[in-house]
Amino acid sequence: MSSTERPEDTAAEEHYFTADPSVPFERIPVLAEVWGESLSLVSGSGVFAKGRLDIGTSVLFKEAEPPSLAAGARVLDVGCGYGAIGLAIARLLPDVEVVGVDVNERALLLATENAHALGLANYRAVLPDAAAAAGEWDEIWSNPPIRIGKPALHELLLRWLPRLTPEGRAVMVVGKNLGADSLQRWLGEQGLPTTRIGSAKGFRVLEVRRAQG
Repeated sequence: MSSTERPEDTAAEEHYFTADPSVPFERIPVLAEVWGESLSLVSGSGVFAKGRLDIGTSVLFKEAEPPSLAAGARVLDVGCGYGAIGLAIARLLPDVEVVGVDVNERALLLATENAHALGLANYRAVLPDAAAAAGEWDEIWSNPPIRIGKPALHELLLRWLPRLTPEGRAVMVVGKNLGADSLQRWLGEQGLPTTRIGSAKGFRVLEVRRAQG
């Protein structure tokens, strides 16, 4: 740790980079209002947005219409954390397979526990490599880890967005001051048509389609 780095800064950023966070593990309940329903979840120390539903995810739920998918469709939650986005979709669509991926093993544990507590047999949380060979996805939802830096973020998005089905889409929330508008332009330059479908509290909600042709 550098002389200018505070311990709380390290703890706040560990969830982006550490598979097994070093901060002491404490489970913290969260009550999330999602698409007209209340979800009782458990978050934890060393995991993004412990003890709360972060503002970006709240904006995502309020600005984006809930998905409407046929039975057997597949949804991926990239950077799932303790599972709020994917679990909300799994509860809304019990006949749809939902997979959350994260590098933080503590997040995966919490997401799995939350799924069991909610009785959601159609949800699982795994490390990214475990989902990498799982075929295409009808929808991808994400509050992506912007603070990992632009090169790592671009690599992350280019790993998953091309895995959309031909008619599939991704829905993401990104802070305006963290580069949402430049990210939208960059995605378009990669041949991934991207439109803004919502904006609130300094966040953009983006819809991305797979490149055609």
